[in-house]
Amino acid sequence: MSRPYLALAALLAFSLYTAWSMAMAEQSLLAFGLELLSRPDTAQVVIDLYLLASLAALWMYRDARAKGRSLFSILPYLALTVVFASIGPLTYIVVEGFLRTRPLELRR
Repeated sequence: MSRPYLALAALLAFSLYTAWSMAMAEQSLLAFGLELLSRPDTAQVVIDLYLLASLAALWMYRDARAKGRSLFSILPYLALTVVFASIGPLTYIVVEGFLRTRPLELRR
């Protein structure tokens, strides 16, 4: 597995943009989400986003279990996914790609 530089760039750019937009917002994240769900057209986009986030959460769970780790090990990523959708899976990809130890045959 190569280093996930593209995922890191996306994570940094999107996280910075998210932090900036939240700092500039005149309402809370919860109020914003409820406003989006109040109209059918924007609710469809939110539902679509969270369907994809659910698939990403399932993938993270299965990947962690395949590597012998528990559900507890991915709870921070799942929490990020629930609140910020793509930031959770992007963080998981970056951490897995940069910090996890590789099998002995790949380290040589």
